[in-house]
Amino acid sequence: MSGNLTPVSRPPRVLHFVTGGFSGGATQVAIALVRAALASGDAEPLLVLRRKSHTSPERVEELRHEGLPLRLVPGALHLLTIFALVRICRDFKPDILVAHGYSEHLWGRYAALLAGVPHCIHVEHNTRERYNAWRLLQSRWLAQRSDRIVGCSEGVRQVLLGQGMPAPRTIAIGNGIGLAPFARADEHPWEARAMGVVMVARLARQKDHATLIRATAMLRQRGIELDVLLVGGGKPRFRARLQALAMECGVQDLVVFAGVRRDVPDLLMQHRFAVLSTHYEGMPLAVLEGMAAGCAVVASAVPGVQEVLRDGIDGRLFKAGDAESLCETLQQLIDDSTSAKTLASAARQRAQHEFSREVMASRYQQLYEDVIAGR
Repeated sequence: MSGNLTPVSRPPRVLHFVTGGFSGGATQVAIALVRAALASGDAEPLLVLRRKSHTSPERVEELRHEGLPLRLVPGALHLLTIFALVRICRDFKPDILVAHGYSEHLWGRYAALLAGVPHCIHVEHNTRERYNAWRLLQSRWLAQRSDRIVGCSEGVRQVLLGQGMPAPRTIAIGNGIGLAPFARADEHPWEARAMGVVMVARLARQKDHATLIRATAMLRQRGIELDVLLVGGGKPRFRARLQALAMECGVQDLVVFAGVRRDVPDLLMQHRFAVLSTHYEGMPLAVLEGMAAGCAVVASAVPGVQEVLRDGIDGRLFKAGDAESLCETLQQLIDDSTSAKTLASAARQRAQHEFSREVMASRYQQLYEDVIAGR
C-alpha cells in the first residue's frame, strides 16, 4: 500500500478484520485493540467479524451493547466476504485496514486493495497455519502491497520471514490482556487457593489436553490427587476423545470439562496452577492470563510460549507432548510450595508491567502513526 499520502490530522480510522469465532486469540486481540482505541481516543476503530457457523449472536450483541462499533460479513464464500468488506470500507473510509489471522488476512487485504484503502497491515497470530502452496503465494503477493506484516511474537515473526515475507516490513508486537479482571488477585493468597489446575484452551487439534490428562494419571499413581478444570469450547468429537482418554487413564473423577466460561479470571484466581499444554502457539493469552491471576504457570516449551515464560523465573516449561515431563514439573511445584508461590508472584508482576492491553495498544498506535507518515 502507498505510504506517500498526506498524513491525516484527525485520529486515524482503523478497521480491524478478524474471524467471528471468538474462541481464538486473534479475535480477542482485535477486540482488545478496539476497546483501547475507544478508551484513548487515539484512533477511530471499527471491528468487522467474518461470520462463522459458531459465531455467537449473544456475544455479538454484548459487544454492541458495550459500545463497540461492529459489523458482520458473510463467511461461507470468500468472494462474498471480500465484496461485503469492500462495501464496508467504502462506507467507513478507513485509513488503515488491519487484517488479523489466517485466512482472514488474505480476504481482508484483497478487499482493502479493491476499496482503495490507503494502508494495510497483516497480523499473524500463530506459528503454524494451514497454508498450501497457492495460499502462500497469495500471501507473498499481498505482502508486497502491505505496509507491515506483524507477528504477535518474535517466534511468529521468524516463521513469517521463513515464508518469504519482506524483512524490512516484518515486525513483532507482543500480545497484551486487560488487567482489570485480575485486579483482585492479591486478595486470593496462595495458601487459600485450591490445589488444582486450570487449563483455558479450546478443544482443538492445536491444543494438547491429552498430555495433561496423562500427566494427571501419572500423578495419581504417585499418590497425588490433582483436580483439573478444562475450560473452553470446541468440536464435540475432540471432547468425546478426551473424555474417553480420561476414562481409560482412570482420572475421569479428577478431570472436569467445564466448557465455555465467562468467569475465567475468577477461576484462575481461585487455583494455584495454570497449565497450557499445546502443540504450537503464537503468543498465548491463556498464559498471560494465568500470570496476571497470580498462578504458577506451566506450559509447553514451544515458540511463542518460550518468549513469555522464563523457566524457573516466572513459570515452568516442559517438553511439548511429554506427559512425564509435565508430571515431573507439576510434582516439583506441588512438593515445593514456596518456590511455586515465588514463581506465581514474579509472573503476576511481569504481566502487570509488560503484557497489559495498554502496552500492546501503544505499540500498535505507534505503528499506525509510522505507517500513515510513511516511516
